[in-house]
Amino acid sequence: MTAAGQELHFADAGEAADLAAFLARLIHYDRAAAVRLQAGGGVLAVFGRPPSFEVLAIRTARLEAIIGTDATPAGAAGAASGPGTLDTTVSAGELEDALVTARAGRTADGPEVRDRGLVVTVPQAVTGPPWAGVLPPRGGWRRVSGLPGVDEVRGAVAAAVAEFRARDAALPEERRTRAERDRIGHEIWSRTLGDTGLPLRAVHAAQSLGFLRPVRTAAPAASAPGAGAGAGAGGGVATAVPGPTAEPLALLAAGGWLRLRTPYGSIAVRTSGLSGLSVTPA
Repeated sequence: MTAAGQELHFADAGEAADLAAFLARLIHYDRAAAVRLQAGGGVLAVFGRPPSFEVLAIRTARLEAIIGTDATPAGAAGAASGPGTLDTTVSAGELEDALVTARAGRTADGPEVRDRGLVVTVPQAVTGPPWAGVLPPRGGWRRVSGLPGVDEVRGAVAAAVAEFRARDAALPEERRTRAERDRIGHEIWSRTLGDTGLPLRAVHAAQSLGFLRPVRTAAPAASAPGAGAGAGAGGGVATAVPGPTAEPLALLAAGGWLRLRTPYGSIAVRTSGLSGLSVTPA
């Protein structure tokens, strides 16, 4: 059995709505966007790559069940990797449509069931882009010191955006080309955030995808063990539903990756020369 036709039973409709919003933002940057889905341990992790940022974005949601899985070996396109697990690559647009359709079917149920689970059918698997085969490690994450607070991080993004706009506006007409704008953008967004080694493009991606918004008040929820980047040592990818005590931001490192973890998702970027970073256990 392939992943198409399998059902994801979300534990919370609000989390499914947040996932749909995340997919919509990915589609804004790439109408043909694909996402890789990995599920296990009661959590779904969705990986996407907005092309303008050259990073991986990860969003999670809690699952009650995956119906229709079988024992097809892991690694096969669109295959289930074991009971209650899933690993497949699908169209971001088709998955968003499935989420929106499932939510629309609940409209008549009334507000009393608003936060109950939601059942969504997994779309047909697609041939994954090259990035889908190179994901961050599942474990071994260690905390990186020196990450500024949320306000400082937002300020760094705002300052970089303002600099880009000012330099773009100052270009003479004959130099106002796509190549020149790309050069300026690459120079700005390749800078690192303080001494962390995290490129500013990763922080810009977090802001653009809604990962840096204030944490809403919600009941505490489990983090994302066992699904995608960050499972195991170092904790899950992100908190599926941010609780009132959710950590605003954390920077983690594993192998050749850095990961900015927020209450709403993670941004992962491949780096080199991590030996110079100050790394302590998460």
